[in-house]
Parts: sequence; C-alpha cells; structure tokens
Amino acid sequence: MTTNTALDTAPLTEPVDRAKARAFSAELRRKGSVGGRVLSGIALGVVGVVFLLIGAFVFTTIGSLLFSGERPGPRVLAFLVVLIVGVLSGIALVRGLGGSAVRRYRLDRFARANGMTWHPGFADPALPGMIFGLGRARTAHDLVRAERPRFVEVGNFTYETGSGKNKQTHRWGYVAVRLDTPLPHIVLDAVGNNGLFGGTNLPIAFGRGQRLSLEGDFDEHFALYCPEGYERDALYLFTPDVMARFIDNAAALDVEIVDDWLFLYSRRDLSTLDPATWRWLFTTVAAVDDKLAQWARWRDERMSATPTAGAVASGIPGATAEAAPLLGPPPVGVAAPGRRLRRGFPVATVLVVLAVAGWWVLTLAFGR
Repeated sequence: MTTNTALDTAPLTEPVDRAKARAFSAELRRKGSVGGRVLSGIALGVVGVVFLLIGAFVFTTIGSLLFSGERPGPRVLAFLVVLIVGVLSGIALVRGLGGSAVRRYRLDRFARANGMTWHPGFADPALPGMIFGLGRARTAHDLVRAERPRFVEVGNFTYETGSGKNKQTHRWGYVAVRLDTPLPHIVLDAVGNNGLFGGTNLPIAFGRGQRLSLEGDFDEHFALYCPEGYERDALYLFTPDVMARFIDNAAALDVEIVDDWLFLYSRRDLSTLDPATWRWLFTTVAAVDDKLAQWARWRDERMSATPTAGAVASGIPGATAEAAPLLGPPPVGVAAPGRRLRRGFPVATVLVVLAVAGWWVLTLAFGR
C-alpha cells in the first residue's frame, strides 16, 4: 500500500458522472463479476417511471377527495396508504441500486489512483481467519488490494446464522496482510471494543489458559492469546516496540495471526467511501509493516531440522535422512501444537446459561 502522505482520496468524494458509473456496472455484469442484483440503467428508468405514475395517481386521488369534500372510506384510505408505501419503497430501491453503481465506480477509481485494484467480491473466501469459516452465505465484497511491498487486502465480509425469525446477518470489515513466514496462532482481543461486562467482541472465545500477560500497559489495550508452550515465542514477536505500534495504531481493532496471515477485524465496514477510514488503515498497515521484517526471522524450534550438507558429506554419525540431528536451523513452519488456539466458552454464553439455570431452580423452589 502507498504511504499515507501519497494517498489520493479524491475519487471517494468528488462528483461522479452517473452514466459512467452505470456503464462501469454494466461492464462488470458482462464479465460476470456481479450478478442480477444490479439493474441496468434502462431497468432503473422503467422502475422510476412506473413509480412516478403510481405516485401521480395517489396524489391526484387525494386531491380530488379533498376538493370534493367527500370523506374517503377505510378501504380507500388503506389503499392509498399501501400505494404511498410502495412509492416510497420504490424510490428507495432506485436510489439504493443507483448508489451501489456509484459506490463501485468510486472504489475502483480510488484503487487505481493509488496503485491498487478493486474487486466486487465473491463467496467463501479462502482465508484462514476466524470469521471466514462461520455460518453460511459467506461473502466478501468491495475488496481493495495492493500487491507491493506485500499483499494487503481490505474488504467487508458477511455471513448468516440462524433461520426464520432468528436469522441474523453478521457484518465485519477486515484487513488481510500476507506475512513472510508462518507464525503461531496468536489473537489480540481489543479491550476497547468489548461488550457489556467485558465480553469479547470476537465471534469465537479462546481458552483462558492461553492468555498471556505482557509488560507495560499492553494488557489495558489487548488481551493476548497464544498456544500453550509458545509464550516465549509470543514475547519474541511482541517486543516493546511492536506492542507500541499496535497500541498507537490498532487499539480499536481485533488482531489475529494465523498461518502466514495477519488479520485486523472491525464490526463495521472498512472498505468504505470515508477518506478518514482509509487514511487510518493506511497508517496502521504502514506502522505494522515496518516491524514485520523481524517476525520473518522467527523459527519454531519444535520443528525437526535436517542435517547440513557438510555434516552428511563429512560422515558425522547420525547425519542421515533417517536420523537427522539438529545440526541446521529449523525449517520454516509451525509445529502442530502452535497452529491453532484451543477454543473456550464465551463469558456471555456462560452467564446466560447460569441465569437460566438459576431461574429454573428458583421456579422449582418457590413456584408452588
């Protein structure tokens, strides 16, 4: 991503030729990048004319009744109310669909202006972060990507849980940063965005035995979780200067390191038309990226190393493929115990269960 000083946010707010925006969406449909959710300009025009005629009929009818002095019956009033609601809904639909075309056009121009690319999105993104495997109807959209100096993707993500009246759509914004080497699974749960009674904002809870307390005031901003046995590795990765970068720039975001990815999460859209959000994200990624080179040097000592070529050639006992002594540095990778954190029970869920159980006990004891 470009530096914050070179960031050009003008395409996000400057006036847009709506005809060009509609043509851009039409080209996306032709390529199959977006589906039938987007109406063409002709379809939008037809819908607009239909609702305009309905609106004219509604207000003409109301005017005639007022000037004639007649009192409309309940059926007439109900009919007019339904028509008015329909007109207002139609106007909102047309404006919303037209706004989607403009939004796509703006984000694409913004990405191009800053040496990046924009993609409308797709279903089931192949990312290992905790939010991407939950629920159903998983969709990433409005993806803005940079390839240099490393791969960075900013996007929005939705998934659904429940059904019927209990159906719920969960919305997230995320930043995905590709790392130079796989690292242990580490989660930084931001304290500032937690819910009532300190309940985590994350969709997954982790076993409290994996909580690691760090020096300084880091614990006031983040709860850090790392696999048991990887505490020294977490301290190697989160040196005081790295902790300071996260506190100063990412304290409002939840953080996950998994495999060779770094994710920043928010419960609101991050790929947006708001210039201030983009300036904040660029500053955050630049600040963190400046410290990722030292992470690239980390190696998991639990991984078995292969013998050096010189050791095999010199005939050192045991320097064979079948029984390799730890003569060389460990290979890139993470041993199985460090690849994923153990999940726990959310505090909120435990409190609800206890409350229900307590109510049930009290009902049995005093209900008679």
